[in-house]
Amino acid sequence: MTTPGTRARGAGFLLVALMLVALNLRAPLTSLPPVVAQVSDALALTPAQAGLLTSVPVLCFALLTPPSSLLVARLGPERSVLLAVVGVLAGEILRSAGSVPAALAGTAVLGAGITVGNVAVPVVIARDFLARSAVVTGMYSATMNLGSTLTTTLTVPLAATLGWQWALAGWGVLAVVAIVAWGAAIRGLPHGGAPRVAAPSAAGAPVQTSRRLVVLLCVAFSGQAFSYYGATAWLPEILHSRLGLEPAAAGNLSAPFQLAAIAGSFAVPLALGRGASFRASALGTTLAWLALPAGMLLAPGLAVVWVSIAGAAQGANFTLVFTLITQRAPTVAAARRASAVVQTVGYACAALAPTLLGAVHTATGGWDVPLLVVLATLLVMGVMLQLATHQPRAGR
Repeated sequence: MTTPGTRARGAGFLLVALMLVALNLRAPLTSLPPVVAQVSDALALTPAQAGLLTSVPVLCFALLTPPSSLLVARLGPERSVLLAVVGVLAGEILRSAGSVPAALAGTAVLGAGITVGNVAVPVVIARDFLARSAVVTGMYSATMNLGSTLTTTLTVPLAATLGWQWALAGWGVLAVVAIVAWGAAIRGLPHGGAPRVAAPSAAGAPVQTSRRLVVLLCVAFSGQAFSYYGATAWLPEILHSRLGLEPAAAGNLSAPFQLAAIAGSFAVPLALGRGASFRASALGTTLAWLALPAGMLLAPGLAVVWVSIAGAAQGANFTLVFTLITQRAPTVAAARRASAVVQTVGYACAALAPTLLGAVHTATGGWDVPLLVVLATLLVMGVMLQLATHQPRAGR
């Protein structure tokens, strides 16, 4: 007989395993850029091929999210999560095999694995942690950023000691740990898990889902993803151009953009837990996000402040969007479908960001106009979030 204490321990173990999975859903992407020059030299890659190694995973997010959603519906979230992490592990090993075809194929495989995880993990949160969805979504976002921080900072010293192939493949140990933990956590669970019972949102408003909400969140997440991947690609170069920093110093100054997201991911559940509305939280994250393009345009000398504030904001905003999906969808299936649509549209826009901002920079000969593009994108995002989080008064 299952006791409340047993169920609590089981839920706790499932949560730990889920966070170990989340640790693998961005780390393989950020492990490559620090050593991409070494990889390019070793494999004699053209600039276009080297670019594919960093852009293919984001393209996978956009192209493979719809079939991944169908896969999750067919296999169930438990087996889908397991398949996702196995795909990440296989992709990391294949990418490090030492040939151009293997590097490209491995990148595609790990991109596909991460895509399945992007869809499946929010489904697990919506089904098994609904009452704590804001907190668990914050933990999920923070853990992904922790994985990014680990691989960004440690891959170069590992490559200096072991070589780039072992440095990249070695991060597969995170996937092995996640596979073991997740397999143990889901052992004995019925296929499909427990039925989801709808609950009110943090603000006490009725649970609702609509095409209008999904459309608004598609536009909002597109602004989030476009700005995040654009900043990730070009922030070191912007800092180099604006402040005259050496490349290494510019890279170090851009690090808080990823690191601060760990703290920012908990800002939304903390605010909601203290009685803040979704709308007020959305306004706060938007204003903080705007600090980066506005600050770099008006006061670049305070770059560390703008980078840190915006880093916290991008982590908080990710949490906000997916908490809204989780809490306002009446069923797990509805949450899965909404999440898939929002991610498909958002990551399609994200895949364009580095190229588009780079082209604007080339055309204008500076970074003012690209920063204005990011500023405008974030303003649109903020408006969409205000509309998405608006709750009409009862009886209206």
